[in-house]
Amino acid sequence: MPLKSAAKRPVPPLDMNLLVTLDALLSEGSVVGASQRLNLSAPAMSRQLSRIRHLFGDPILVRAGRGLVSTPRAEALRERLHGLVMEAEALVRGEDELDLARLDRSFVIRANDGFVGTFGAALASLAARQAPQVRLRFAHQDKEDVEALREGRVDADIGVIGAMGPEIRLQALFHDRFVGVVRPGHPLTDGVTPESFAAFPHVSVSRRGRFSGPIDEALTAQGLTRFVSIAVANFADALAIIRTSDHVAAVPARLTERARAGLRSFELPVTTDALAVSLAWHPRLEADPAHRWLRGMIREACADERRKAGARASKR
Repeated sequence: MPLKSAAKRPVPPLDMNLLVTLDALLSEGSVVGASQRLNLSAPAMSRQLSRIRHLFGDPILVRAGRGLVSTPRAEALRERLHGLVMEAEALVRGEDELDLARLDRSFVIRANDGFVGTFGAALASLAARQAPQVRLRFAHQDKEDVEALREGRVDADIGVIGAMGPEIRLQALFHDRFVGVVRPGHPLTDGVTPESFAAFPHVSVSRRGRFSGPIDEALTAQGLTRFVSIAVANFADALAIIRTSDHVAAVPARLTERARAGLRSFELPVTTDALAVSLAWHPRLEADPAHRWLRGMIREACADERRKAGARASKR
C-alpha cells in the first residue's frame, strides 16, 4: 500500500513587516531591544512575535534564564533574512544614488598597526574630503574570525588573511615581503649570511603568539635553526624591542617602512613567499552603496601610497 505524503502546512499570507520585525528580534535577542529599535511598544512586539511563530510554524525565540535564545530554524534564517531586509531598505531609500556629503555612518576596520601606520593618514584624508561625516574606527586585529564580519561587528578586515570560508569576499590590495631589521651598530649591519642571521635571538610578530613561521621553514631547509625568544602581537612592540637589544625582527617591508625609521633594514638571507595583503568583507554588504564606497576608498589609498613609495624609491 503506497505511503501518503504528509500534508503541507498552509502558509499564511506574507506580511513583509514581520520579516523586518524578525530581523530586529534576531539581532537584538530580546523583545524589549527589538521594540526600541523599531519604535514599538513591548506588547505590540510580543504580538508580532506570536504572528511570526505562526508564520514559520516554529517558536523562533525561546526563554533561557532571563533572556531569549534562537531556535535552529531561526539561526538558519538569520543571515539570509538580514541580507533581504537590507536590500529592501536600500530599495526603499534609493541608496543607489549615494550622497557622500550627507553620509553619516561609522565603519569598523580591523587591521594591524602596520597598516594603520602606513595607510591610516591617507584613509583619513580621503574620507574627510569625500564624506566628511563618516567616522572610521580601526579595531585591534587580535584574531581572524568570520563571526565578527558575519555579525556586523567589523565592516572590513585587512591583512594577510588565511582561509575564512567560501562565504567571505576577498580582494588582494597589494603584495609585501619580509625584511630583517636590527638596531644601528648591530653586528648584522656588516653583512648577513643565513648562519649569522640564525645566530642572534629573534622577535616574532604574531597575533596568535606563534614562535615559528615561514622563515623557520626556510632556515630548516638549509639545516639551520633560529631561536625566537619573544613573541609580540604588533610591529610597534617588535621594533621597540630591537632598538635597544641585539634581537632581530623580520617584518613586512611596506607595512613598516615609516616605523623602521632610524633602524637598519636588510634583505633576508633566505627566500620566503610574498605576503598578499587583502581586504575581506561579508557578502551581505556586497551591494551596499556606502560599503562599496568604503572598499573603493581603501583600494584608492593603497594605490596612492604605492605610487608614493615608488617615487621615494626612485629618488634614492
